[in-house]
Amino acid sequence: MSIDNEISKRRTFAIISHPDAGKTTLTEKLLYFGKVIREAGTVKGKKTGKFAASDWMEIEKKRGISVTSSVMSFPYHDFHVNILDTPGHEDFSEDTYRTLTAVDSVVMIIDSTKGVEPQTIKLFKVCRMRGIPIFTFINKLDREGKDPLELLSEIEEVLGIESYPMNWPVGMGKRFLGIIDREQHTVVQFKGNEQEEIIPAAEVEGSEIGSHPTYLETLDELELLEEAGNQFDADRVKRGELTPVFFGSALANFGVKSFFDVFLQYAVPPQPRRTNQGFISPETEEFSGYIFKIQANMNPAHRDRIAFLRVCSGRFERGMSVQLSRTNKTLKLNQTQVFMAKDRETVDEAFAGDIIGIYDPNVYQIGDTLTAGKDGYQYDELPQFPPEMFKKVRVKNVMKAKQFRKGIEQLVQEGAIQYFRQDSTDDIILGAVGQLQYEVFEYRMRAEYNVEIEFVPMGDRIPRWIGNDKFEKRFFDSRSLLVRDRNDQYAVLFENEFTFRHFSENHKEIQLIDLLQENDYQSYSATDK
Repeated sequence: MSIDNEISKRRTFAIISHPDAGKTTLTEKLLYFGKVIREAGTVKGKKTGKFAASDWMEIEKKRGISVTSSVMSFPYHDFHVNILDTPGHEDFSEDTYRTLTAVDSVVMIIDSTKGVEPQTIKLFKVCRMRGIPIFTFINKLDREGKDPLELLSEIEEVLGIESYPMNWPVGMGKRFLGIIDREQHTVVQFKGNEQEEIIPAAEVEGSEIGSHPTYLETLDELELLEEAGNQFDADRVKRGELTPVFFGSALANFGVKSFFDVFLQYAVPPQPRRTNQGFISPETEEFSGYIFKIQANMNPAHRDRIAFLRVCSGRFERGMSVQLSRTNKTLKLNQTQVFMAKDRETVDEAFAGDIIGIYDPNVYQIGDTLTAGKDGYQYDELPQFPPEMFKKVRVKNVMKAKQFRKGIEQLVQEGAIQYFRQDSTDDIILGAVGQLQYEVFEYRMRAEYNVEIEFVPMGDRIPRWIGNDKFEKRFFDSRSLLVRDRNDQYAVLFENEFTFRHFSENHKEIQLIDLLQENDYQSYSATDK
């Protein structure tokens, strides 16, 4: 089979949402339809001992949340599906942001009882910046929630994207009867117990639902949509300008299969990706890809490190030699896997769009490009996000210092938490977006490395990286703390906005870089080569 044909079958997407909107539950249902699992475990079913297949880390099972991105690959009809299930909790948004660079489409879940929530807004902005096509699944229609027209208005006004409902709900909560499929011109009746019945348009009038007052009201809403709503345009969907909207219930397994079938039809296959030498087409014969995530201890018995690689062009074959662009070293990729959350199996070949795991003998970094040729181009830098909270960390038992150093090195390389070393004392400082990152870090140090640690809070700080090489260290103190990051770049942790402004005004000769500013980030990255 040709490379072009294989690539056209790939659909690689992420599922994003605010916590508790039903992201992991929807993922489970898609795996069920893909015949990957016999029974969908839900986040609600912890007492039964069933856990979500995409939640593989022990702490995820205990808390019922996703704290690390999972990868799941499976065939479905004529497609090869790669799902990236991302953390919903805002404390892990950096992992999610990096994961979003590895996908071609996004499914955004909105809780119909709450509407568009803060974390959804943040993740949506990242998708818009990258021009990723966005498909919306409005969940929990079997509960009383916001009016469907109000939800559409919220999507358009809060997120700033036009919407087109592919189906329309008939009631909600206790009055929920099903959905009207606008594309297939059918009514899908909600029967409960994960049952649904498809009624062709010609048979609706004589059916039980056809004379129901709620259904007749819904026809009036649909007429309004037809007259005043947006037109469906597949090209605008691909450009990320229009989001197709689907209504349903992941937990009740209603409307999910029809959503999945239509989504795969309109979601884009792998697209060209930008490098420092221009765009690389997925159909390019030469293999290339980049690492967007590193995960330590997926198999605690073997203490292994796996680098997650997005194949961007050509065909990957196990055992092939590749060049690591950052170091120009040649490496042989013998130990490679595909994933179903924690479960994995050896993969002999993969194509553009696939996500594979490669064994990391401690040589890879997040953002590394691997190519089969000698051109040595580099895929666009993955964004680094500045932390907001900072804590000093030390080991409780000095006899565990070796395990302490190894644990910090490996977990920091995953990108889950950021590492700094105070310049004057060599104290280790960890930076994070939120408190939960510290809790997970502490848990994993204990569970995976048998190390007890303690934190010394430093509060919120304003981090700025130093862009020039020569400066005088005597200018820095506890309010403007001089540190080095994991790449040995100097940075300053300012106590507050006043301290930052005062320092900036008095030391204009020191270039202070904010990584959130794109131009600043690029200038910082250039110094890191």
